[in-house]
Amino acid sequence: MISEPTADAVRADTGDPADSPGSPSRWTALKERGRAFRAGISRRPTLNFGYRIIVGVVGGVVLLVGIITIPYPGPGWALVFAGFGILATEFVWAHHTLTWVRGKYRIVMDWYTSRGWGIRVLGAMATFALVVATLWLLGTYSMVAGWIGVDWSWLRSPLMS
Repeated sequence: MISEPTADAVRADTGDPADSPGSPSRWTALKERGRAFRAGISRRPTLNFGYRIIVGVVGGVVLLVGIITIPYPGPGWALVFAGFGILATEFVWAHHTLTWVRGKYRIVMDWYTSRGWGIRVLGAMATFALVVATLWLLGTYSMVAGWIGVDWSWLRSPLMS
């Protein structure tokens, strides 16, 4: 009877020293290289300042897009957490805020999922109404109606007039 090789034997067969038994995992090795890279940047004040500005701008943009997209179907909250995660790599306040927001998000989602179907349906209807109102305000309905030759005045957004 032929037996399956063990995980250690398979790892040893790759020839990669990072995969041998007793050595750090690839993830640990990658984290160490990232720390060494970051330490190299922080030894040079001008480069460090520029790096922090870039991290702040990228994290801020991701966070802002996430906040804007929270009420809509899609990755709103994931982008909020990603934005705070990016910012938290360089800024202590962002790390504390990320921890606080995660805790509040979990509390609200636990409350929401523990409610009956009535609250869930009400939440879905409120989300739907918000999406419909936003699409109307942004002129989406009148734009699509124009493609098919419909010109109803109630489709026109008051913001796009």
